[in-house]
Amino acid sequence: MRDVRSRSRAIAITAIEAVLFDWGDTLFYPPDATAVILAAAREHRVAMSAREAQALWRELWDAGKTPEEVASGRDLSREQHRASWTKLFGRADARVPGLSPRLYELMDPYRWTPYEDTRPTLEALRTRRIPTGIVSNHAYDLRDVFASRGLRDLVDVFVLSFEKGVAKPSPRLFEIAAKEIGTPPERTLMVGDHADADGAAAAAAGMQTYILPMWSGSGPRGLAHVIELVDGPRGARG
Repeated sequence: MRDVRSRSRAIAITAIEAVLFDWGDTLFYPPDATAVILAAAREHRVAMSAREAQALWRELWDAGKTPEEVASGRDLSREQHRASWTKLFGRADARVPGLSPRLYELMDPYRWTPYEDTRPTLEALRTRRIPTGIVSNHAYDLRDVFASRGLRDLVDVFVLSFEKGVAKPSPRLFEIAAKEIGTPPERTLMVGDHADADGAAAAAAGMQTYILPMWSGSGPRGLAHVIELVDGPRGARG
């Protein structure tokens, strides 16, 4: 199935009839970990600059997205979620004592924030009568998280790893999502931030994929391009 990541290819071969989204780093972003790291460093009288704190968090966050970590089974239960992330964050305890539990608190999905273009994009898809779904490796029920932000009515299905007993990068999770949202995989677009877990795995299930570029740290996430992809083939069909 064609990969529609490039903006130079804004029209997919097959019309898009449904859009699936990853959750973290795609529709929502985490709290400011740098501030947490710096606060802990001050308490323990550890000299650390903002740049060093940012680098430490980036190192940990990138480590959490390696194929080994993504496929570790951490998102199949809350117990494994806590154990896996706390172990990974524990790498920072040698630098700032007791930091790992504080960093794990940032994984609470209720503390995450929608990007400024999350709601407009979901509303635009709803206006176009395009079904939408969330396909996420997560150990927590994200339905209530979306409801707390007034976004629940803009999502039709939630396909969550802890409920299905399977996690990305298994194509099986995407096959389940296509069945639940009710569209053929080749007419379904998966939008995410991870080239393997959201891109290659969804493509293996027969879906079209769009992998978002890295976020600048402020402003929109770049989700408006999803609407361009949807409108391209729809417009071409007339």
